[in-house]
This record gives sequence, structure tokens and C-alpha cells, in this order.
Amino acid sequence: MKEKESPQVKRLPIWLRRDKDLSGLREIRLRLRQSSLSTVCEEARCPNIAECFSRHDATFLILGDICTRACAFCAVKKGQPLALDPDEPQKVALAARALGLKHVVITSVTRDDRPDKGALTFAATISQVKRHLPQATVEVLTPDFSGARGWLEAVIEARPDVFGHNVETVGSLYGAIRPGADLIRSLKLLRWAKETAPGVKVKSGFMVGLGETEKEIRDLIVALCEAGVDIVTIGQYLQPSRAQREVRRYWEPEYFDVWACVAKEAGIRYVVSGPMVRSSYRASELWEMIKRDAICED
Repeated sequence: MKEKESPQVKRLPIWLRRDKDLSGLREIRLRLRQSSLSTVCEEARCPNIAECFSRHDATFLILGDICTRACAFCAVKKGQPLALDPDEPQKVALAARALGLKHVVITSVTRDDRPDKGALTFAATISQVKRHLPQATVEVLTPDFSGARGWLEAVIEARPDVFGHNVETVGSLYGAIRPGADLIRSLKLLRWAKETAPGVKVKSGFMVGLGETEKEIRDLIVALCEAGVDIVTIGQYLQPSRAQREVRRYWEPEYFDVWACVAKEAGIRYVVSGPMVRSSYRASELWEMIKRDAICED
């Protein structure tokens, strides 16, 4: 497979075109509006929203809907956040119960303005979900907490089943794509999560198509393995709107199969890799696979 680099690609390739079933959108949106809750599916303009909402899958967005950072790929609103809603953790739990969720996925905006960087709200939300949905499993996808191990440990102490933190892209692109973030800091956070709670599944993910090389992708996969990651997701970046960075390359589908093999050979057990994959894509199905594997091992 020969690499093809382009400064900007405008035409969407055929393998990324898909019909959308909008039948499930209204019901989920209505439930969320009634609870005054947000989802990253909507705020980040995820291309899989119709598919996921039709299956009653949604990733809750906590700590408000305004991010303190300005990542060039992300459509979530940026600026000065509003005050936290003290009832948000319980609202998430009750909405998850109303939707009949068995695997609850929770993410957030980055809140560098908060002394705890939002960690205590994550912990409270996990606790509330476990209280109102004791049979459900909980997956969190957190920011980097500015590299504070203590705040990471506060989240882990609430006993999520999956702890996720996305590296998003390769190290050479952080300055342009993720100002305020640092790849080494993110890898440390993932390593600390595994050290703090070896039984928790540690998850990370990244996008391609922002200007990285294939070698950088392979090196990042190895770095994630060395950080103790159990689950990795790899997907194609799609520009949410004209306000975000342009796509530099649409990687052909066969590359995603190759990267999945690279990850598994490196030692990452669970890999979800494909052009339309996002960090929480079919997370409940993946958890069912993890549970079946655990039963077989016992």
C-alpha cells in the first residue's frame, strides 16, 4: 500500500458514504432535553449518531457543554464554561435508567477552570449510575486532569469498569491539533490508571487523516501498548464543520485492518479499527465481548 499525502482533500470517498436512519433520533433527543443533558454524539457532530441513537446508545457529556481548550478537530463549543449543575450526576443516572442502558458511557468537556479539573463530578456520576442502575457497567472517557494523578485516582476509586482517555493524534501534531494537551502526559495518565487499578480495562483512541504518517501511527500504537492500554479505537477523522481542521487524507479501509493487526501483535487485546469508528462506537457490544472472554478464561 503506497502512501498518498495531500494538503487537503475535499471529496468524501465512497467507503465513508452511508445512508442515515433518523428514526431513533427524536426519541433519544426528547429524553435528553427533558433531563437538561447533553451527549457528545450531538455536541461533537458524530457521524454515527443516527445509528447509535436508533440502538438506544448514547455517550453522556458532563461538566456542561463548553470546553476550556481549543482542539482543532473538535466541534464542541469552546470558551468560558458556565457553573456546574450539582444535580447533573443524578440526572445522568436517571436518564440512563429511563433509556434502559446496560453499559453507560460518560465523557466530558475539559474543565481546566475547575480546581479538581472535573474529576469529582466524574466520580459522583459513576456512583450515581451504580446506585440507580446496579446491574449496569460504566465506562468513562476523561480529559487529562492537567496530569494530576490524585484526580485520576479519585475517578478510579469510584470503580468504573472501563477507564478511557483518548490520545487523539500522533505527537508531532499536538501543537497544531491539541494545544494545551501533551502526548507524554496522556500516556502517563493511562499508565497510572492501569497501575492504580489493574482490574479496570484501560482504553484509548485516536484519529487518522490529520496529517500523520503511517510510521507515526505504528509508533503511537506501540506507545499505547507500553502504557498498559487494553482497548484501542482507531478511526478516520471527518471535518465536523468548516470551523475545524480540514481532512489531510482519507486512509483506505485496508489500512485499518493492518493497524488492528499491528495493535494485536504489540499486545493490545481489544482493537476496534475502521473508517467510521469513534471512541465510544458500539462500546456496549465490545463490553459483552470482554465479559464472554472473562467467562471463558475462568
